[in-house]
Parts: sequence; C-alpha cells; structure tokens
Amino acid sequence: MFIDKVKIYVKAGNGGNGCVSFRREKYVAKGGPDGGDGGRGGNVIFQIDKGTNTLLSFRYKRKFVAENGGDGKGAKFHGKNGEDIIIKVPEGTLVKDDKTGKILKDMSGCEEWICAKGGRGGWGNRHFATPTRQIPMFAKSGTKGQEWELTLELKMLADVGLVGLPSAGKSSLLAAVSDARPKIADYHFTTLSPNLGVVNIREGFGFVMADIPGLIEGASEGAGLGHAFLRHIERCRLLVHVVDIACLEGRNPIDDIKTIHNELESFSPELATRPRIIVANKIDSLDREVVDVPSFESYVKENGWDLIYISAYTGENTEILVDKIASMLETLPPLTIYEAEYTEEDAMYNDEDDHAVTITRDDKGTYVVEGEWLYNLIGQVNFEDRESLMFFQRVLLKSGVIDKLKAAGCGDGDAVSMYDFEFDFVI
Repeated sequence: MFIDKVKIYVKAGNGGNGCVSFRREKYVAKGGPDGGDGGRGGNVIFQIDKGTNTLLSFRYKRKFVAENGGDGKGAKFHGKNGEDIIIKVPEGTLVKDDKTGKILKDMSGCEEWICAKGGRGGWGNRHFATPTRQIPMFAKSGTKGQEWELTLELKMLADVGLVGLPSAGKSSLLAAVSDARPKIADYHFTTLSPNLGVVNIREGFGFVMADIPGLIEGASEGAGLGHAFLRHIERCRLLVHVVDIACLEGRNPIDDIKTIHNELESFSPELATRPRIIVANKIDSLDREVVDVPSFESYVKENGWDLIYISAYTGENTEILVDKIASMLETLPPLTIYEAEYTEEDAMYNDEDDHAVTITRDDKGTYVVEGEWLYNLIGQVNFEDRESLMFFQRVLLKSGVIDKLKAAGCGDGDAVSMYDFEFDFVI
C-alpha cells in the first residue's frame, strides 16, 4: 500500500512547575527559600528516514505527544526534562499547517527539525527572594508546549519523471536503465505506486528516475490513479514522456502525448512547461506501414521536444537516452526545495481566539495585559537578548495587542505590565 498524504496531531511537553520550598535543616537557622525549577517539556522533532518512500507508518498512529517536564523539588532540585519524541518521515515530505495549508518545513536534504518546542520550566521560589521579600510563598508555573494539527505530504525527490499512459513501457524502461525492479505485466495499472531507480552514469555520478503510474485522461480531476501521484512529478527537473509508437494498445501516439500534456497542464501550468523528452518505445514491434511516423515526428518537432526511439524490451537505444538525459540535467536547475511559508511569529497563534487578551488598569494606573497565549509567549522570550526582544515586539504588533492598548487609552510613557515583564509604552 502506498500512502503519501496524512493528517497528524503533535504536542510538545509542558514545562514543569517551580517548587515552593524552604530549607529545613537542623542547626541551620533561617535557611530561606530553596524551591527548584521545573524541567523543560520534550520537543517534537522530525527526522529524515532514508530507508522509506511512503507515509505508511502513519496509517495507524497519528497522535504524537512528547513527555512533560517534571516539577521542581525542594533543596533546589531541578525537575526532570521531558523526553523528546522523534518522528521519522521519508525525504521529500512537506510538513504543513492543516488549518492554513502553509508549509512549515520541507524535509529535504536537511538535518533534524524541531516542529513543536517544549514548554519552559517554571522558576522555584528561590528566584523571587529579595531583601524586602525574604519568604516568597509562590513559584512560577511551567509554560505549555506547542501543538499542531499537521498535514504530511510526500513529494518524491527524483531528477527525472517517467510519464505516459498505461502500458506505454515506463516500468520496463526504469528496469532497463536502473537497478529498480518494478512489477511488469501486459495489463493496465500494473504499477500501483511510484517506483524510484538510480541510474548510474559513471562512478560518483548518476540521477534518480521515478516511474509515475496511473496517468489517464481526467487524472488531474481524480480519474485513474494519476491524481494521487501527480504531486510526485512536481520536483522533477526533466520529464520523460513514454509513448507506445507501435500502437499495440490501439492508441494514436500523438493523441497520447496530447492527453498527458493536458493533464499536466490542468494540474500545474508550470509543470507542463518543464523540459521534456519524447521516448517512442517498442520500436522492435513498429510497423511503419500502419503507423504514420512522419506525422508523429512532425508533431514532436513543432513542440520543440527531443525525440528518441527505443525498445525497453531489447535495450535498443536506451544508452543513447540515458546519455541525453544526463547532458540535459547538467544544464537544468537543481531539485526544488520549498521555502517555509510560516514565520516564527505565526507560530505563536493559529486562530483568532488564540491571541485574545484582557486589558485592565491597577491602582497605580498601570495597564495590565493578560492572556493564556501571552503567558506562554513570555515564557519563551529572553528579554536580555536584543533579537529575542525584537521578536516579542513583532508578535505584539502582528497580534494586535499594541492596537488594543491604544484603544484602551494607553499613551506615550504609560506603564504596561505583562505578567513578570513591565515596560513604558512608546508610540
């Protein structure tokens, strides 16, 4: 079974709570607060698994929750950090936010990636002791870990994509030029999932070829199998269109080319403009008195495509085809790597309700801003670091908190308090 698109839920661990504790030891007077800090929550980490080319492992398990951090204890004991959870995916998997469809990460040629960060552990009461507050009876709670509803979408990494109608000989060609051994038979839809093969040109140089099955008329709208696999062609730098030049299936090769071209264009206009080689397969069975070869060659030439006659069955001209592909690939751009469409600021809130805040004024006239998402945000910001502080300011602007403060009457120089963080409002 081939699975290339799934929805999953991931949740990083919450940070442990800080501890309220005081030193109680014989012969030690006024030991003072010694509450330990909570541990960090576990992260959710994505890794590339080189040995897989399907998302089948997510068929039955679609919920991934990392371990929470342990609470702090007395005697300044730090809570245990939560264990990270590692999710392995095939190379070429796009990780998307399920609600917006935006790309969070393209798992292609990269190291491991932290998708959801664990919450920070809360401070124990020892951090809150001051000369005037020597017995702090409170500690700080840990912050919540990030959580996501995700869509995983596999777009295979292949330099060359084999396209064509059923029984044109795509699998036979892949088997003839690479070490791949796809299933080959004389009936339609023999191949039920994309097959990858490495074509070796010389030592240290080669390319990856993918056999994309099931393309028929209407594939882009859901007919046949092709609608499920068209996405795997999107990364291909070069398309090799295989047609049955012998017309053994009773089809006209020109009509075959038009059919596949229309389906590619319907799925992605850019994909239809990708460099292409027309491969006329089954020349070992070609009867030129039956097939109008000159008209076929004229049509291919009019569209500016290269044409190579081969026989995947006998191996005739397959070396010429491989050399042609290799020379074209040397001049083409590298494989497409999709850029992340989600910013770090976007990750702080996903819904309108996520960044709701309440604004009040205390007895001193300070504007007090509160909100669950804001509490978690402040727990992740290092206010002593300039870049971290600028990130915090961007989130406040983007979430509308600054506008809400202005609407509440906050003016230049007024004091604003957001939990443990206080600052003067500047317009």
